[in-house]
Amino acid sequence: MKIAVQGCCHGDLDAIYDHIAKLENQNGYKVDLLLICGDFQAMRNWSDLKVMAVPEKYKEIKDFHKYYSGARQAPILTIVIGGNHEASNYLWELYYGGWLAPNIYFLGHAGSVIVNGLRISGVSGIYKDHDFRLGHHEKFPYDNSAQRSIYHIREYCVRKLSLLPQPDIFISHDWPQSIEHYGDLQRLLRHKKHFKADIDNGRLGSPPLMGLLKTLKPKRWFAAHLHTRFEATVPHDDTRRLGDNETEAEASAVINPDEIMIENEDVMDKDILKNNPDEIALSDEEQHVQPLPPVAPVTKFLALDKCLPRRRFLEVVDIPTPSFNQTKLPSPAGPTLSFDPVWLAITRAFHPYFSLSRMQAAFPSETHARALVECELKWVNDNVPHKLDGGWAILDCQKFVVTAPPIASLESGKMKGAIAQPSYYTNSQTEAFLQYYEL
Repeated sequence: MKIAVQGCCHGDLDAIYDHIAKLENQNGYKVDLLLICGDFQAMRNWSDLKVMAVPEKYKEIKDFHKYYSGARQAPILTIVIGGNHEASNYLWELYYGGWLAPNIYFLGHAGSVIVNGLRISGVSGIYKDHDFRLGHHEKFPYDNSAQRSIYHIREYCVRKLSLLPQPDIFISHDWPQSIEHYGDLQRLLRHKKHFKADIDNGRLGSPPLMGLLKTLKPKRWFAAHLHTRFEATVPHDDTRRLGDNETEAEASAVINPDEIMIENEDVMDKDILKNNPDEIALSDEEQHVQPLPPVAPVTKFLALDKCLPRRRFLEVVDIPTPSFNQTKLPSPAGPTLSFDPVWLAITRAFHPYFSLSRMQAAFPSETHARALVECELKWVNDNVPHKLDGGWAILDCQKFVVTAPPIASLESGKMKGAIAQPSYYTNSQTEAFLQYYEL
């Protein structure tokens, strides 16, 4: 499956979809799925813009409202997470995930889905230590503090994600802490000199995300936020890190002073054969070759820039899709977005710990949490498929609905004058999710 990965969106959906169409025409392929790594900016109207946590001069409505109203249609199944510049009120309506617009799915504050057999997991927001252990205490109308704390990652979300099986893909807005040491650090510093102080003090990136990376060992991890392209490879065999400008092959070619070089053995064999015509050459004998040790698993990390001309903001990767046990076959029109049964079980197991105040109840131990998830997974497998017409397709539970009124399709631009805070809306997609899973 060909997957396009976008760094920060900043509301520039038209430019992103146009860029993908250009790549498809140039290369003769079809992109199946788009992943957007935060700062999506799902502004439906001017009131949504009021709660986006940026200086007033940057508050601008761009393209999303056209896709929300139906004036335009997303041409590719698109999965997004939140960053730190969002219509946080709208994302809160869909805390567990849901359709922001037709064919544009929000993964939730934390979430995991299955797309044609690939487990795609992720988390929204950025890390701030002072909010990490709190509950989701923000209330309408948001004051300046709540506009920021609402997008700060919570321990509640991280603990839930830590119980997942290995994801094929993990997406975040923040970088995992210290990820810069697993790639070309010097090149990064040449491009972003102001990162040096945070790197030297170990403050670049999110500690909980590095914990998740080491725990889950996802095959690929995509991120954004820092507005630069950066790739790294994180091994999971507790060996040393790759050095700057060092490839995996170079890292494995460590010289052993006690090793006998093969070239010297070949020369020695030829000398023996010359002096002893009855000597049997090694190549004439049956050779017993020891199997190579298994290759240590790695996570391939890629961060991308924001959508601007001459920036490296989007890349297309080709990822094989495994089979997935579902009765509904993928639609020929495109990939099938399905619930992840394990994530549903985790959501049920942790629902009693969900806090809407500053106080967060103590979490169960990992052993107890995994036992709870195992119990809930049995409930999910016994009860969910018949509710979803025999499968796991998200569209059989959640269908996009317009909640807040959109502005006219031709409207856009920067906010002018005094705008009221948005009204509070419930969302039928969240109500359906809670009803289906008896939460």
